Amino acid sequence: MFRFAHPLFLYGLLLIPLFTAGYWLLCRQQKKRIARLGNPELMAALMPDVSKKRRHVKFALMMLILGLLIVMLARPQNGTKKAEYKNQGIEAVVAIDVSNSMLCEDVKPSRLEKAQMIAGKVIENLDNDRIGLVAFAGNAITILPLTNDNVSAKLFLDDLNTSSVTVQGTDVADAIRRACSNFSDNESVGKALILFTDAEDHEEQALAAARKAHTDIPNLRIFVLSVGTANGGLIPLPGGEYKTDDTGKEVVTRLNESVGKEIAQAGNGLYIHVNQSDQAEKRLLQEISQMQTVEYTSDLYAEYDEQFVAVAILLILAICAEVCIGERRHKFLSTLKLFKKS
Repeated sequence: MFRFAHPLFLYGLLLIPLFTAGYWLLCRQQKKRIARLGNPELMAALMPDVSKKRRHVKFALMMLILGLLIVMLARPQNGTKKAEYKNQGIEAVVAIDVSNSMLCEDVKPSRLEKAQMIAGKVIENLDNDRIGLVAFAGNAITILPLTNDNVSAKLFLDDLNTSSVTVQGTDVADAIRRACSNFSDNESVGKALILFTDAEDHEEQALAAARKAHTDIPNLRIFVLSVGTANGGLIPLPGGEYKTDDTGKEVVTRLNESVGKEIAQAGNGLYIHVNQSDQAEKRLLQEISQMQTVEYTSDLYAEYDEQFVAVAILLILAICAEVCIGERRHKFLSTLKLFKKS
């Protein structure tokens, strides 16, 4: 794809037809003045070294120089630019529970927003690592595969909400399976699955998935960050109402710590209860810093490749040509008949 980084500069090309019109009027007036002095052919014979065609060529080159300069200022760009990026780090997949129960405000501002805040800080500190993002509720989806771009990971994280996954519920087992599918086959690198959830799930399925993941994936650790309180709270709905069950009774969602602890234990990881302090983030980063890192090489793509160098070369050649061509005929060059007598 071809484009200009600063297309507004291209309006400067409108100067070329204006200068050309002015040059044409100037030549016309000069021709009239010569005609008033005498026969144009006789006047041309009296000035054998003067060449109007050379003057026209020089003007055309000047307009070409102006046009190339404007195009260069507009920064022509084309395609993509590939570059290799080397770093030392681990692989980390952040899985965020986006079920309706995460809207509960027993942890301020809400369970989901608190999870996003902590996950965002963790991602910022994992700038040398490869980051992936998974959202889950009744099922799980990969929002962002493993990438070195933690800026993009943060942007996708901030956009998560309860509508990110169409099926409601809390299927931690599917979240574990989906997250683990994003890890590479490199058996040397440490792999961290960071799970944010209130753990309202069927315990046995989640535990089975955690055990299988730990068995199948070398160097995997599952960190469970539980968000919520044992007392729980109501689930707010749009319009200021709260979620109710089939009998019309308001639903109270409570944190299930036992599930989170057992999942973390099965995954050789760590269970962390999220509260209003920043201790959860610090403990998690401390554990991750002890994991085994490897050097990896990734391909990075700049959005566009600069093309101004080619334009600059043409500009230099045009300037050289304009400087070398004089308005008067040169004795040697005249033998080459580059410019015929007008």
